[in-house]
Amino acid sequence: MNAVTTFSPSGNMGADIADIADFIHSRPSVPEPIVDRRQYRTIWISDVHLGTRGCNAGMLNDFLDHVDSETMYLVGDMIDGWRLKKKFYWPAAHNDVLWRLLKRAKRGTRVVYIPGNHDEVFRQYSGLDFGGISIRRKAIHETADGRRLLVLHGDEFDAITLAHRWVAHIGDAAYTMLMGLNRWVNGVRRRLGMPYWSLSKHAKAKVKNAVAFISHFEEVVAHAAGVRGVEGVVCGHIHTAEMREIAGIAYYNDGDWVEGCTALVEHFDGRMELLHWADEIAAREQDKVVKLAA
Repeated sequence: MNAVTTFSPSGNMGADIADIADFIHSRPSVPEPIVDRRQYRTIWISDVHLGTRGCNAGMLNDFLDHVDSETMYLVGDMIDGWRLKKKFYWPAAHNDVLWRLLKRAKRGTRVVYIPGNHDEVFRQYSGLDFGGISIRRKAIHETADGRRLLVLHGDEFDAITLAHRWVAHIGDAAYTMLMGLNRWVNGVRRRLGMPYWSLSKHAKAKVKNAVAFISHFEEVVAHAAGVRGVEGVVCGHIHTAEMREIAGIAYYNDGDWVEGCTALVEHFDGRMELLHWADEIAAREQDKVVKLAA
């Protein structure tokens, strides 16, 4: 039996690509369980932010262990280069996420990686494949019912990120502090036997300016998709999962794995659905309680 191999990014993510490609030959610290996986035609996830303490890697690994698909899109900010440059943080659970994604590609899933602004160093490799994962700047996905969806991270339409990068970095530091408080709150909730709850997601929903920014971002992205002649758009970036129609364009945001722990999926008939994985885990645990009580 081979020992568990640890991938430790240097902070220079471009220099780590060859190591990532070889990482599939290792073993994860937590093996994949043998379970019946829920099957989907397509899965979209983004904004995982590996390399940060706010990343819910354990919950994402649970998600990857319970679902499968013909195609998977990684819609940016999978690894947080901004944070890794400031302070190294890379626990075993983050290794396990990479291992599962690479293993999925090796098993035959078409995996497309569209880097975001936090992992923008990978954008220079657009058009290349590493470890069975195709790196692209953006993609067009055709659904089972014939609709064309533009897939991109979304920071291209964030005026703060584009025009005032220093403001974005200050906001990132404040956001990191909020996520630290979020971890503390959920640590207390776990000890009390309560399910996961996102403090930062709740805060954003209550702040008028944040709500206005999110709404404007969604409208801008949907308009850009319409100009490109597609029927819909899938993005991430703002950590707010959503499905709605805007001026005749289907807008989908797959959310994140820091706050909401959500994924967007396509069923085999073309129907789209948002999965809230904290709710899925809570329901699974409740089923166990009911079965034990029966």
